Amino acid sequence: MAGNRIGKMPQAPLIATLVAGLGLAFILGTLANRLRLSPLVGYLVAGVLIGPFTPGFVADQALARQLAELGVILLMFGIGLHFSLNDLLSVRKIAIPGAVGQMALVTMLGLIVTQAIGWPIGAGVVFGLALSVASTVVVLRALQEMRQLETDGGRIAVGWLVVEDLAMILVLVLLPAFAGVLGGSVNGANLNGNDLFKLFEPQTIWSALGLTLAKLAAFFAIMVVVGRRVIPPILHYVAHTGSRELFRLAVLAIALGVAFGAAELFGVSFALGAFFAGMILAESQLSQRAAQETLPLRDAFAVLFFVSVGMLFNPMILVEQPLLVGVAFLIIVIGNATAASAIALMFGYPSYVALTLGLSLAQIGEFSFILAGLGVDLALLPEAGRDLVLAGAILSILINPLLFAALDRLTPWLKARERTIATQEGRAETPELAATSLTDHAVLVGHGRVGSLVAETLQTARLPYLVIEERQVTVDQLRARGVDVIAGNAAQPGLLEAANVASARWLISAIPNPFESGNLIEHAHAINPKLEIIARAHSDAEVDYLKKFGADLIIMGEREIARGISDHILSRIDAPAAPAADQSQNARQVDSKPMAG
Repeated sequence: MAGNRIGKMPQAPLIATLVAGLGLAFILGTLANRLRLSPLVGYLVAGVLIGPFTPGFVADQALARQLAELGVILLMFGIGLHFSLNDLLSVRKIAIPGAVGQMALVTMLGLIVTQAIGWPIGAGVVFGLALSVASTVVVLRALQEMRQLETDGGRIAVGWLVVEDLAMILVLVLLPAFAGVLGGSVNGANLNGNDLFKLFEPQTIWSALGLTLAKLAAFFAIMVVVGRRVIPPILHYVAHTGSRELFRLAVLAIALGVAFGAAELFGVSFALGAFFAGMILAESQLSQRAAQETLPLRDAFAVLFFVSVGMLFNPMILVEQPLLVGVAFLIIVIGNATAASAIALMFGYPSYVALTLGLSLAQIGEFSFILAGLGVDLALLPEAGRDLVLAGAILSILINPLLFAALDRLTPWLKARERTIATQEGRAETPELAATSLTDHAVLVGHGRVGSLVAETLQTARLPYLVIEERQVTVDQLRARGVDVIAGNAAQPGLLEAANVASARWLISAIPNPFESGNLIEHAHAINPKLEIIARAHSDAEVDYLKKFGADLIIMGEREIARGISDHILSRIDAPAAPAADQSQNARQVDSKPMAG
């Protein structure tokens, strides 16, 4: 039966869809990478080629979207594993008003454009809202690839996305109730004048709004209270069985089960439910292992998400409506980026943080497709509007990685410019910092997973040290333990001076962003040329980058794991030869000076 269906080529079953989607995505993703483009470009083009608007093989769109939904669930679960409730609450002051303000501004732009071309108000509202909601998958993939997820901009972007998701849930619930007022239809029939008043009766709009808010509150309460007592103990029990297969199965069952239950029982999106499940599990000691176990499936199904997006795209709209496609694209990219960046600047964030946030939101995705489809079903949005949303989404997703690459090159210059301006104006970005009295000490930048372990070693060795940390929750915890800590970003003017880097023995950069580390290292080296600087990296390219700025010791996680294993084996056989990994590292002069003490 499968062979007959493939032979006729109208639609493809599950296996054929997986083979065609993943196989073509691999080929075109590799080609895009060869051309120094983001692999996402190849994935999207693969979707276009196996979609219904191009000749040849046609994959099953509905099946591809369901597979893509699995990718969204696993991706959001993995992101949640790296966040805590405190991280989310720490950005609420900008994320809530910022997301609402940005969505309102971009919706207004969409409404203005649609009024100019003669569409009704309802179409303009739906069109504008669809252009204002960023794709969670695209944002998180971009932040992960650029190692921006744990930065200020990354944390704000995640909080912003959560607020946008919640806002869109309310919009999807309330839009059918308002369809008649906006010129559409409810259940396929236009409302007459008498029916109009029924929309404002409590059992319609207000009951729907109240019920939705009650469901959201119940979901959050259950996840915070029950989730903390149920999910971690289950994983700990499975881990003690010693079966890796059962542990992986438990992680997948929890991620998919919570996401499905959240959607069915509370009306929460799959993505948001999975994110909160991961965030609750992040408090467990097994969170890192859970993230590693879901990584292969997460990546594979995330690829299918982009393939499914490409399948929705009709390339002919670029020929039939090039001007409107261009306008929609500019609203998505320029409108969202400008609105978000301006709001972040109004809240006092540095320009590089504002730009990171703005570029993160300069594209649209899954919620936009759902909203546009609902708008067409309710006779609010013409089908041409849905095509414009899809075209704008495709183009914005294609250009987003290029914008992030440009931001990476621009960030060091922006930070240096802000320091110069602050110095010339005689001002500081933060209140005056009290200088530490420590000397001959270690300055530890970042107190995350890596930094906290380094701090434990320094504490055990009774070496004096000071921590520079941005997250206020962590700062408060360290101060409560009696640790010397300065709150803020190490790139702020005067902060390294307050940490007395001039009299310090070591500077340890435990932050994951190499570009931010490079700027920090350069500044510290200028203050104290004798300072021994230690940094972390994830690739040979990052090692070379940090060496240029004066880092003395650069640690790569994979290389240190290999060195530790090799040292252990050689110590057992009393072999005098150095490990191959160590020889390779010395040959590349990554270790230019041994660590003192």
